[in-house]
Amino acid sequence: MHLASPHAVVLGSISFAVFWILAVFPDFKLLPIGRTAGALAGAVLMVVFNVESPEKAYEAVDLKIITLLFATMVISVYLEKADMFRYLGGFLSWKSMGSKDLLCRVCILSAVCSALFTNDTCCFVLTQFVLKLCKEKNLPPKPFLLALATSANVGSVATPIGNPQNLVIAVQSGISFGRFVLGLLGAMALGVCLNMALLLSTYYKQLTSLEVSPYLDMSSSSSNGKEHQSATPWTPFQSGNLYIPQEIFDEQLSNEAKSLQHAGNDISVQDYAGMAQLDECDHETVLQILPPYQKPLLPAFNSWTKKRTFGQACVNNWRRWQKGIWKLSVYSVTASMLAAFLCGLDMAWTALTAAVVLMALDFCDAGILLEKVSYPLLVFFMGMFISVDGFNKTGIPEEFWNVVEPYADTTTIIGQTILTLVVIVLSNVASNVPTVLLLGPKIASSTFERDRKSVPKAWLLLAWASTIGGNLTLVGSAANLIVSEQAAKNEILSYDLTFFSHVLYGFPSTLIIAICGVFLVHG
Repeated sequence: MHLASPHAVVLGSISFAVFWILAVFPDFKLLPIGRTAGALAGAVLMVVFNVESPEKAYEAVDLKIITLLFATMVISVYLEKADMFRYLGGFLSWKSMGSKDLLCRVCILSAVCSALFTNDTCCFVLTQFVLKLCKEKNLPPKPFLLALATSANVGSVATPIGNPQNLVIAVQSGISFGRFVLGLLGAMALGVCLNMALLLSTYYKQLTSLEVSPYLDMSSSSSNGKEHQSATPWTPFQSGNLYIPQEIFDEQLSNEAKSLQHAGNDISVQDYAGMAQLDECDHETVLQILPPYQKPLLPAFNSWTKKRTFGQACVNNWRRWQKGIWKLSVYSVTASMLAAFLCGLDMAWTALTAAVVLMALDFCDAGILLEKVSYPLLVFFMGMFISVDGFNKTGIPEEFWNVVEPYADTTTIIGQTILTLVVIVLSNVASNVPTVLLLGPKIASSTFERDRKSVPKAWLLLAWASTIGGNLTLVGSAANLIVSEQAAKNEILSYDLTFFSHVLYGFPSTLIIAICGVFLVHG
């Protein structure tokens, strides 16, 4: 294919430039309409300028990818409702051995979650857990935020559902879920280990100087030197196997706690609520676990427990069992979906089926949870498909590939390394998904002419390079931007992860991980 007419080349390039500028710089001051509107603007201009006909524009939208992306987002919403990510977040601080151990746990947890639940979802949910952990342990946020973002990108490369560009590659190449995982699992494992080692070596002194005891209660210290302050509420989480559900902090408890405060007892609402949950314990147990300053309140506690009836206890127990069974069902459906992927079933319809099953199991109006789906991302993808397809018809990507092709022979190690570096650069210039859409078919066609058996490996190399390339800069991956934006507006511990601070670590680490991983990618 040669260059199209000058009219198509100029207008098609302008349309694609509008899409690219707003996709990479959503706060572009001359037209601050954001990524989604920018993708729509690029698509509309392609049709208005007659670079793409309306019929071809509709055909350019890959409904299979849109369906799979929508279904995985719905499943992630239900997993979040089932407290999956809260349980995973608890892994971060469970019997931790210090700051370096926590950093490694963040890397591993982020990588595993991203491979199973997409990197964007992982970063969106886990950022608040990481910042809360840094606040409690008095740790610097920067290395932990970088660990979350970079490991999410590295881990997401292992599966077709790990990130959007992998979805595109899996659909266009026809590579099965199992073959995709086997081809990239070794490279992903090496990448996660290298990322941990690089983070520890880069921030070793900073982490060592702020090392804390894993069992230190940061809330127990006080500026006035007293051993205990009533402003620090006691909760049964610290007393062993007792648990306070959030529902217990209701208006009744608030009023009763206030009445005790007026009577001269120094107690908070949370303290009283914690006592209220001890009604199933005997008197000796209460005496053992109540702090000294709360023991004078035992008469009030005993009178409160008498108000509870056997029927109320049965109802509460049934509700706990019901919620536990529902959570187990959500996890089972998700595991069944992954097993179906490995069996070679159609990923889009399998994921959509799992999403519908979860809606039915929830047994309530799904509209509330469906509002949490990122519909702007789906619209962005549709506009991007049209913009990229129109730009392909200008012939410019073809001419670029003709220049690079002699040096990017995917059947040799040198050619694979050159291709990896080219894709990394393009992923940070044109973003990773457009790069995959632009170069994927051309790389596959070129590899087919040399050695048709190497075509699957060429697709997997493209997945590896485009995903790892997202770690180079802050704008190289949507996951990076999500972590940065979530950290900047977090109420627990706000932190500004800047472009410069990210690239200082991202540039060398991306090149090392990407080149080392090339040797372990196989088709």
